Amino acid sequence: MRPVAEAAVNALRNLPRGRKRSILVAADLITVSFAIWGAFALRYGDWWAPPTPEAVLIILAAPLIAIPTFAMLGLYRSVLRFLPEDAVFSIVRATTLATLIWVMLVFVFQFTNYFVVPRSVPLIFWLLCTLLVGGSRYVAKQVLWRRRGPVKGGDEPGIVIYGAGSAGAQLATAIRQQGSGRVVAFIDETAALENHDVAGIRVHPPKRLGDILARYRPAEVILSGAVIGAEDRQDLLAKLAERGIRLRTLPPINDVLSGKYLVNQIREIDIDDLLGRSSVPPDPNLIRTMVEGRTIMVTGAGGSIGSELCRLIAKWSPAKLVLFEANEFALYELARRLLVPGGVIVPVLGTITEKELVSRVLRQHGVEVVFHAAAYKHVPLVEANVLEGIRNNVLGTQVLADAAQAQGVRDFVLISSDKAVRPTNVMGATKRWAEFIVQQKAFEAQAAGTGQRFCAVRFGNVLGSNGSVVPLFKEQIAAGGPVTVTDPAMTRYFMSIHEAAELIVQAGSLSKSGDLFLLDMGQPILIRNLAENMIKLAGFSVRDETNPEGDIAISITGTRPGEKLYEELFYNPAAAATTSHPKIMRTGLSIRDRGMGEHMMRLQQALAAADEARARQVLFEVIEPGKAATPPAPTPALQHSRYSSR
Repeated sequence: MRPVAEAAVNALRNLPRGRKRSILVAADLITVSFAIWGAFALRYGDWWAPPTPEAVLIILAAPLIAIPTFAMLGLYRSVLRFLPEDAVFSIVRATTLATLIWVMLVFVFQFTNYFVVPRSVPLIFWLLCTLLVGGSRYVAKQVLWRRRGPVKGGDEPGIVIYGAGSAGAQLATAIRQQGSGRVVAFIDETAALENHDVAGIRVHPPKRLGDILARYRPAEVILSGAVIGAEDRQDLLAKLAERGIRLRTLPPINDVLSGKYLVNQIREIDIDDLLGRSSVPPDPNLIRTMVEGRTIMVTGAGGSIGSELCRLIAKWSPAKLVLFEANEFALYELARRLLVPGGVIVPVLGTITEKELVSRVLRQHGVEVVFHAAAYKHVPLVEANVLEGIRNNVLGTQVLADAAQAQGVRDFVLISSDKAVRPTNVMGATKRWAEFIVQQKAFEAQAAGTGQRFCAVRFGNVLGSNGSVVPLFKEQIAAGGPVTVTDPAMTRYFMSIHEAAELIVQAGSLSKSGDLFLLDMGQPILIRNLAENMIKLAGFSVRDETNPEGDIAISITGTRPGEKLYEELFYNPAAAATTSHPKIMRTGLSIRDRGMGEHMMRLQQALAAADEARARQVLFEVIEPGKAATPPAPTPALQHSRYSSR
C-alpha cells in the first residue's frame, strides 16, 4: 500500500496550480459545512437535524459566506509547500470575518422570526472552523511535502548549521521546504539558546560539536551569520577535514538583503573567509567627494587592482572614466564590461613611459584625478629584468607625475606596496622611488601654491590578484600537487581586492598632499598555513610526515632572489597616525624636497647605457644613502612553480 500512497501523493504534487486551488476550495466547503453542523450538534448535545427549511438555509449560508471571504483575504493564494508558521494569524482573521458576516445574517433571520440561533453556536462554529481550516492546511503540508528519511540517526547524511540566528532559522526552513537536505542540529555560542529549539531543531553549544559530528555524521557544516574568528574557523576547518566533512557559508545578510544572494544560496567557504579581517563599511561621503561628477584616469586599468578600482569608481557616477592600459585584450575586456551611469568611458592603449601620449590624454580629457596602479609587481620577473622594471616603475611614475603637475590634475594617488619598506629586491626599491617622486611633487605643488594633492597608498598582497600566490595554489591543487612554498616561515599580509580598492579611494579623499597612507592589513599570514587551508578547503588532506597517506603534499622550494621572509608596512610604526577612517593610517613623514632631480638623471644615464649594476646601485643608494645593494645571485631560468607568486 505504501507505493500506492506515495504515487497518490506525487500525483497531487504535480497537479496544475488551478486544480490544486479547486481541491482546496472543495475541501473548505466540506470543512466549513462540517464546522457549522458540528456547532449546532455540540450545542444541542445530539446528532442535530435541522428542524425547519430556514435552519437549512442558515447552515448553507455559512460555507457560501466563508469561501468568498477566504478568497478575498488571500487564503487561496498561499502555496501550501511554503506556508509560513505564522500563517495561522491569516487563517484566524479569515475565519473570524466569515463568522461575523454569518452572525449578521443570523441576526437578520432572528429579526424576522424565521429561525432563532443559540448564542453559543457562533462561538463554537468559529472555533471549529479555525481548527479545521487551519489544521487541514498544515496536515496537507506535512503529508505532501514531508521530508523523507529519519529525523535522527539513520544512514542519511545531514547538515549542521553553525549559527542559530534569524538567517540560520530561514536557512533551515528553506532546506526543509526544498528537500535539499536534513538539518540535524544547530551550533551557537549564545548561552540563552542552548538546549532550546529553533525552527524545530535543537541548539547545541560549540563545545559539543565533536559529539554532534560523531552522532549524526553530517555531510557538511554551514556557517550562518555566526561571529567566528579566523583562528576558530581554521580550527573548525581542521576538525571537519579530519572527518571529510565539507564546510560552507551563507552569504552575509547585507548581500542577502541587497538581492545578491537568496537566503538558501550557500557558497563554498573560501580562503578570504579565514583571514579574520573585520570589515568596515566604506564612508560614502569620502568616495563621493573623490569620484562623483569628476573626470578620473586609472593607469594599469586592466590589472587586478586597476580593474577593481574602475568597477568601484564606475558605480559612483564619475563624469568620465579614462582607462589607461598597455595590454590590449585586458583593456578591451574591461571597457566592454564597464558601465558608467550618466558618464563616459574612454579606453586608452599605451604605456605610462610615453610622455607625449600621457600629456595629451590628461589635457584632452581634462583629467582631475589620477589613480596610478600601472607597475610591474612580480618580484622574480622584475629581478630578472632590472632595467625594464626601473624604466616602467620609476621613469613611468616620473613621467605621469610631471604630466599631472603640468596639466593641473587636482588629485594624484599612487598605489604602492609593502615591499617598498626596507626593500631587498628591485621591485620594492622601484616602489620606494615612486613614493619619493610623489612626495617630491607634493613639495613642489605646495611651494607653488597650486592646491594639487599628491599622495601614496601602501598595502600588502591582495587575494586572487594577477600573479598572486592564491591562483597558483588553486592551479597546483587542481593538478594534484605538490603545492610549492618557498619557505615554511614566510609570512605575508593579505586583503581582498574589493576592500583594497575602497580604501584606496577613501585614502585619496583624506589626502592633504604629501601623505603616505598605510592600510590596516590585519595580522600577517604564514604562507604554509595558507597552502594547508586551501588544500583542506578543496576537500583534500595534507600529505606530510604525520599523515603519509594524505592527498596533496607541500613542497619547500627555497627563497627566491630578493625575496624577504616577511614584509613590513612601516619604517617606523610609532610615526603612524590615525585618520578618520579606522582602516587607514597616515605616516608622520613631512613634505620636503628630496632632490630627486639629480638622482633621476644618474638613473636615466645608467638605463641609457644598459648598465644594470650601475642602475641597481643608484636605485638602492637613494633609499639608504651610502649603502648599495649587494648584487643578487644569477637569476635562474624562470620556472612556473617557483615564480608565479609575488
